Amino acid sequence: MADTSNGLAEKPACYPDLQGRVAVVTGGGTGIGRGIALRLAAEGMKVAICGRRPDRLAGTAALITAGGGEVIAEPADVGQPDAVRRLVARVAEGFGTVDALVHNAMLMNFAPFERCTLELWEESFATGCRAAYLLAEQVVPGMRQRGRGSIVFISSVLAQRSRPGGISYHAVKGAQEAMTRHMAVTWGADGLRVNAVAPGLIYTRGEVTPASLAHDAIPLRRAGTPAEIAAVVAFLLSDQSSYITGQVLRADGGTSVQLAPPGIRL
Repeated sequence: MADTSNGLAEKPACYPDLQGRVAVVTGGGTGIGRGIALRLAAEGMKVAICGRRPDRLAGTAALITAGGGEVIAEPADVGQPDAVRRLVARVAEGFGTVDALVHNAMLMNFAPFERCTLELWEESFATGCRAAYLLAEQVVPGMRQRGRGSIVFISSVLAQRSRPGGISYHAVKGAQEAMTRHMAVTWGADGLRVNAVAPGLIYTRGEVTPASLAHDAIPLRRAGTPAEIAAVVAFLLSDQSSYITGQVLRADGGTSVQLAPPGIRL
């Protein structure tokens, strides 16, 4: 269950309590989403992945199947209510009630303010925030009924740090962190935990080598990999993090605590 081109090395299972549980991972066809899906499958979870590109979803599904995992791949625009209802219905039919939701899907467009159209703004919020609401609306009732469940949003270091361009992306990630805190407070008494992971620069474009990861503006002097973000997500979904909720875990190599050197943009 490995995809070494993106640094998604197979990892041994660390959390036996995840075995047999059902997870939904949005944006699971590529990059961080693929890394999360592979790691959760390696932990023995039944994984449903969705995204807008069927070919990429099929690639992730093939890796999970080849590793002996169980997977459902459902093309879906999670910003649309009907698509979310179909997704959750298919998961319920194939795997049962959802135990874990990882909302990773996001429109990756870093247009400067002057080129951020209303359409781009609305599509960004539909993918990042409206989808979070729609997905929670569908999966939370079942979680509350069982008295347990875990939700993880994939935020970004850019929710707290800014750079020129990408105002819609920055705004969505900030809103997701606010939703994380609100949902954690709202459903904590029902046994649900809601957290976020805020990655820094994650390398997803080719073979991972020390040279390809090297980055002088990051305290650890390198970018991260999808597998490293997936490891954080697996921990937050597991019972090992049973007293953690409403938190944003920054997996960014130290970027969020460093003042960038002059002339270097993160």
